[in-house]
Amino acid sequence: MKNIYGIKRTDLEKYFLDINEKKFKALQVFEWLYEKKVTSFFEMTNIKKELQERLAGDFSFRMISIQKKQEDKGTKKYLFKLFDGNFVEAVLMEHDYGLSVCVSSEVGCNMGCAFCESGRLKKVRNLEAFEMVEQILLIEENIKKRISSVVIMGIGEPLDNYDNVMDFIRIINDAKGIAIGARHITLSTCGIVPKIKELMNEDLQINLAISLHAPNTQLRDKIMPINKAYKLPILIDTIKEYIEKTNRRVTIEYVMLSGVNDNETQAAELASLLKGLNVYVNLIPYNETNHLEFKRTSKDQIMKFYDSLKKRGINVTIRREFGSKIDAACGQLRSKEVKE
Repeated sequence: MKNIYGIKRTDLEKYFLDINEKKFKALQVFEWLYEKKVTSFFEMTNIKKELQERLAGDFSFRMISIQKKQEDKGTKKYLFKLFDGNFVEAVLMEHDYGLSVCVSSEVGCNMGCAFCESGRLKKVRNLEAFEMVEQILLIEENIKKRISSVVIMGIGEPLDNYDNVMDFIRIINDAKGIAIGARHITLSTCGIVPKIKELMNEDLQINLAISLHAPNTQLRDKIMPINKAYKLPILIDTIKEYIEKTNRRVTIEYVMLSGVNDNETQAAELASLLKGLNVYVNLIPYNETNHLEFKRTSKDQIMKFYDSLKKRGINVTIRREFGSKIDAACGQLRSKEVKE
């Protein structure tokens, strides 16, 4: 039985037409689900009883559940238990402009980035669209506030779960769904080139973030196995193509690893690599974990790297730190729960 939270409105319209009902019923169902927040078809009072029964027989309302919650200033981290006993995480962050949630797209990750806690536990399976939608719904219910932006940057590589992630984006972007504007949705990828090309042909005005983390192909080979499949020059060409096709600026994510990718020469290399592209670089202070040997770059060195990029004409920001007093690294809370 399909979960109702994983159904796009266009698919629900087709469902109603297939059972000889008017397609506007899909709009009514979405209003009940996402505006009035009912959790039963029998509460949808403008839908006739026989149709309520048909819907209840064809679709499920089952929800994943909040297993644990950790809190720090401006941050809440949620561990969700799925129906098969697996766990994923999402993080709620408070910004000046509203509330943002970073959602997971897979149970585990196969990309194997050397510095990443999420990928330490290999991919078990993709998340279904409803399991991503429900991360947002459960957090909104928990905090009694509306989420204004979503980042698909939690556990998993979103483009390795392409179809479910696209369905998820269309459901949360739907004006009658969770109604999060496309420009408030960011998808982060380590660089699966064929899927970036597919994404540029979707009719979506979402933000794309590329996890780059190295200014040259030799270093990227060492710390990001994806680079062996899609070399850095190919990825940069694809980013250029994406910008030309979509007319959208791309975010370049660069996690600062002490003694690995944070010296002056590497800053100059990065600036040269990105010169002339409509991008901005987001420098990310590294969240250390017990399982991995990487250390965070000092604040002074991050500022030197920042200044070096700035003076070479690169748009650059330093990501504000969240959750330093809790299990901040993505995947940390899950790996702890799995170990227990």
